[in-house]
Parts: sequence; structure tokens; C-alpha cells
Amino acid sequence: MNVYESDLIHLKNIGAASVNILHAVGIHSVNDLENIGAVETYRRIKNRGISVSKVMLYALQGALDNTHWSDLSSQEKAELIEAAAHQEAPAQFQSVVNS
Repeated sequence: MNVYESDLIHLKNIGAASVNILHAVGIHSVNDLENIGAVETYRRIKNRGISVSKVMLYALQGALDNTHWSDLSSQEKAELIEAAAHQEAPAQFQSVVNS
């Protein structure tokens, strides 16, 4: 699929390179990202051996919240990092399906 044909490209914080990364880990639509959640998506990216920083995690959550990643509070960022380090994501970062 062409990056620019994906609905993911229209999300805040998500550019062509991010769409390619998301496709590589099985995220092909906004619905996929909403169902899987930012934390699990970030884990999939890291587990695939793709080198990304914690900003990718913030960007994914910001995309789901329709906000720029830098506008996430320090507390939200800390909670995301903590959730990514553990098996279970806190309720506010779990996918739509799991909540």
C-alpha cells in the first residue's frame, strides 16, 4: 500500500516514515492503531528491532489523542514510558477494544 493512500498519514505526528514503520508491524489503518493502542504498537516496533526513540511512543499516543506529542504532560509521558516497560498498559493507554 502506498503510504499516502493510508489513513494513518492524516494523523497528527505521523509522517511517511512513521507510516512505513507502522505497516512493518502490522498497523495498516487508524482503526488498527486504535484497537492495538500506542503502548503495544511501540512494543511491536521495538521488538521488531526498529530503532526509535521514546518520542515515537509519545507521537503514537498524541496521534490517538489528536494532539501534538510535545503537548502531552510530563506525567502522561512518564506513564507511557512506564507502561511500555511493563506487560500491562495502564487503563488510559490500553486499546479501545480492551477498555
